[in-house]
Amino acid sequence: MAIPDEDVAQVRAATDIVALIGEHAALRHQGRRWVGLCPFHPEKTPSFSVNAEEGFYYCFGCQASGDAISFVRATEHLDFVDAVRLLADRSGVTIHEDDSGGPDRKRRAELFDAVEKAVVWYHERLVSAPDAGRARDYLRSRGYDGDVVRRFRLGWAPDDWDALSLALGVSERVLTEAGLGFVNRRGRPQDSFRARVIFPICDPSGRPVALGGRILPPGQTATIDGTNSERRPEPKYKNSQETTIYAKRRTLYALNWAKHDIVASGEVVVCEGYTDVIGFFTAGVPRAVATCGTALGEEHFTLLRNFGKKIVLAYDADSAGQSAISRVYEWERKHEVEVAVAALPPGSDPGELARSDPEALRTAVGNARPFLQFRIDRVFDAADLSSVEGRARAADAALGAVAEHPDVLVRDQYVMQVSDRCRLEPARIRERLEEARRRQASRPVTTGRAGTDGERHGARREPMPGDDTVPDDHDLGENEGPARQRPSARATRAGRPGLEALRFAVHRPEDVADRLEEVLFADDLQRRAFVALSEADSLHEAVEGAAPEVADLLRQVAVEEPTIADDPLADPADGVVTQLVREAARRALSGLQADARVSGADLSSVNADTGRLRHWLEELDEPITCRITCDRLLAWLLGNERGG
Repeated sequence: MAIPDEDVAQVRAATDIVALIGEHAALRHQGRRWVGLCPFHPEKTPSFSVNAEEGFYYCFGCQASGDAISFVRATEHLDFVDAVRLLADRSGVTIHEDDSGGPDRKRRAELFDAVEKAVVWYHERLVSAPDAGRARDYLRSRGYDGDVVRRFRLGWAPDDWDALSLALGVSERVLTEAGLGFVNRRGRPQDSFRARVIFPICDPSGRPVALGGRILPPGQTATIDGTNSERRPEPKYKNSQETTIYAKRRTLYALNWAKHDIVASGEVVVCEGYTDVIGFFTAGVPRAVATCGTALGEEHFTLLRNFGKKIVLAYDADSAGQSAISRVYEWERKHEVEVAVAALPPGSDPGELARSDPEALRTAVGNARPFLQFRIDRVFDAADLSSVEGRARAADAALGAVAEHPDVLVRDQYVMQVSDRCRLEPARIRERLEEARRRQASRPVTTGRAGTDGERHGARREPMPGDDTVPDDHDLGENEGPARQRPSARATRAGRPGLEALRFAVHRPEDVADRLEEVLFADDLQRRAFVALSEADSLHEAVEGAAPEVADLLRQVAVEEPTIADDPLADPADGVVTQLVREAARRALSGLQADARVSGADLSSVNADTGRLRHWLEELDEPITCRITCDRLLAWLLGNERGG
C-alpha cells in the first residue's frame, strides 16, 4: 500500500527524532547536536549523533544512519509503510490510505486508545468514587499523597464484574486483546481487574500499554454494597497478559518517568515491584524501575544499557543474591555495564524503607557493592569465622561464588580477600578455587538457559540492533540497516576540507553561497554529495534522490557541526574555502606540468599559466588579498575545466 510522498514528508516533519531515539538510547545535548551511546552496537564512548533540526542520525562507530522512519524500521523490524504508520500514530498525522490498508496499525491504535481510556477511568474512580475509600486509605498508609497518585496515574478497579467494560464501550475483541477483560462462561464481557489498586505500565515514551493491580491488605478488602464477598484467594499482584503492544520481557515499569534521572546519574535502580519503585521516587531516588512479573533478562539489559551503565539491584535481602546469578557476568561483559547490589536492612523492602527510613534507602543505593562482593559478604555474614571448621566451610562457599566469575584478574583479587577473612594461605585458596572451577565445568549443560521465556523454550530469537547480520526475513531495505557497513565509512578518511565544506553547505549554506563549486572537491564521493545538495531544494530531497553511499555521507555531515573560528569578526567559512581552492589549484598546477611533459606543449604558454598559479597561491597567504585571490583562482579553475 503506497503512502503519498507529501504524507511521508509530513510524518517526518512532525516526528521528534530526539524523543523517538531517546526511548532507546540516552542522548545529551552538545552544541546543535544530540549525542549518546549507539543503540545498534555496544560501545563505551558515545559515537552516535542526532541532528534534531534535519531529523537525521549517524553513528561514527558502526555507520548506522537514517531518519526517524529508518530508525523505527531497524528497532521495530517493520517495513517502510508500517514504520510510517507507527510514526503517524505517534505524531497525530493523518495519512491517506484505502480503508483496506493497515489492519495491524488500526488494531494497535485501538489497543493503545483502550488502555489509555482505562487508565483515565481507573484514576478518576480512585480520586472520586465512594467505593475507593479503602483504597485511598491504603495509599495514604503507604505515604502516597495526591501528588504521587497523580504522578504515577494510580487508579482503582471496583469490585464489580463489568464496570470498566461497560464504561469503555469498546468491542469484546478490543477489550480482550488489550488485556482489560475477557468473555466469561456466560458469554458476557468481564473485567480482568477487580478490587485492586491499579498501576499503569507505560512504554518509554509514556503511553500506557498494560496494567498492574494490587489487592488491598487484609482488613482493607473492598466489598460490594458494604457486604463481605467470599472468593478464592488471589495473588497479591496481577499483571496484564501479553498483548500486541505489551511484552513483559521488553518492558520496565516507570522507565518513562525514571529515564531522565538515569541519564543524568548514569545509574538505574532495579526493584521487584511497583510500590518499591514509587518508594524510591518518594525517597529522592527517581531512577528506579521494576520488571513486570518476570525475571530480569537479556532484553531488559539491552534496553537499560542505553540509559545507564551502572545497574543497581535493589531487591529484598532474600532474593537479591539469587537474581540471575548464572548470567549477570555475561550481561556485564556483553553490554559493558556494571551490576551492583544495594544491601537493604534484613527483613525490609524498598517500599517499606522509603516510608520508615528514607535516608537508609538512599545510603543503600549509594553504597551498592559489586555483585560478586555482595554474594561473598553474604557468605561471611552467615558464617562462623571463630572456628577452623567454620572458616574452611566459609572459604569453600565463597570460592564457589568466585569460581563463577569469568575474569581471572577479578577472581584473583577475591582470592586474596577470602584468604584474609579465613586466615588461610593464598596458595591453598587458589588450589581450592581451581577445584571449584573444575567441578563447575564438569556439570552437565542444560538445554535451557536463564533469560526470557522464549529463550528458555528454544524459540527463535529476533535479531537485535547491533547484531552482525540481519536475516533476509527482516530485510531493512536498501541503506536502512545498522548491520551493513556502508561505502560512506571511507568518508572519515577522505579529504578533511571537503568534509568541512559539506558541513557548511548543510548547516550554514549562507556562508558558502556562490563560493563552492564541484571542481573544488577532489574526493569523488564528496563531489557527488555536493552536486546532490546543489541540485535539490532541501537536505531531505538530496538524501532521497541520492545513491546510497552519497545519502549516507549527507546524513553523516548532517550530524556534524562545522568548525567556527574564535574571532567573531572572521568569516566562518573563509578558512575551509581557501583550503579547498588552494588544494584544487595545486592539483591543477601539477596537471599542467604533467600534461606539458607528456604532450610536448608550448612551454611558454605552460610557464605563463603555472607562473600565474604560483603567484596566486602565494597571494592566498596574504590576509588582505586572500578573498580576492580565491575568487580569481575559482574563476580560472572553472574556465580551465570548461576548456576556456
